Amino acid sequence: MWIYEKKLQYPVNITKRDLPMAKNILTQYGGPQGELAAAIRYLNQRYTMPDDYGKALLTDIGTEELAHVEVIAAMVYQLTKGATKEEIIAAGLGPYYSNHGLDLFPENSSGEPFTTAYISAVGDPIANIEENMAAEQKARAVYENLINLATSDEVIQPLLFLRQREIIHYHRFAELLQRYQEMGLK
Repeated sequence: MWIYEKKLQYPVNITKRDLPMAKNILTQYGGPQGELAAAIRYLNQRYTMPDDYGKALLTDIGTEELAHVEVIAAMVYQLTKGATKEEIIAAGLGPYYSNHGLDLFPENSSGEPFTTAYISAVGDPIANIEENMAAEQKARAVYENLINLATSDEVIQPLLFLRQREIIHYHRFAELLQRYQEMGLK
């Protein structure tokens, strides 16, 4: 189905701890517009696509979203690596730390854990594709918010890459929607 290269899709080399930014970025790890929700959504929806083209597209984008989970995880890890108890508490990550230490756990920046309620799948290819387009736009908007909050180019560059991938995914889904509409699906 695919080949896994043991390297990140986009290199992450963050050299300065920034726990408040790590807390913000967590939302793209386990939040409602995050990469994990997108990956699971697309990999589930692919089975009900009406043709192999749609199945392949959702498989491609879904597995790429898993690569984005890795990029986000690397960012959070590098932003928190070596953090002291005082830094953890000051960043508002005390509750996170008490439950998970510095292990990565999918939740949003408010501390709400990942839930399958974030995954939309209704068994209708057109509805699913339109939901996917909206999801990509929402993820793009969240990345823009994160970029606005970031102060380090080491953080901004991977966020810019991920934002651009959301735009590309949106356009790929728009092409698929058009294909299905031309086939007469409604």
